[in-house]
Amino acid sequence: MLIYGFQNLLSWAQLVLGIYAAVMLIDAAVRREDAYRAASKQSKGMWLIFLALATALLFILPIMSFLPVIGVIAVIVYTVDVRPALREVSGGGRGPRRGGGSSSDGPYGPYNGGR
Repeated sequence: MLIYGFQNLLSWAQLVLGIYAAVMLIDAAVRREDAYRAASKQSKGMWLIFLALATALLFILPIMSFLPVIGVIAVIVYTVDVRPALREVSGGGRGPRRGGGSSSDGPYGPYNGGR
């Protein structure tokens, strides 16, 4: 009984990871090619191939096999390394830095150290 519950949890986790990989694939597809070169993050085609394979593996193979785990790692690398670099290069960041703000800007304007 406990094994069936664990398998059910893994199938839901795999579905969520597969959907997230598909979203990251779409995100990589809409980015400009020159942004990848400017950010020094390989090529757009390479990331599209990696993310497409990761998405396919997450929807086809069980999560406990070896290949979907590699796909999850590729999605994580894209999410935490490549995507922020692409957003920074293309000016798509959020918050006070977008529009020329300083790194010391807070949510309500510049932080002046209590002066």
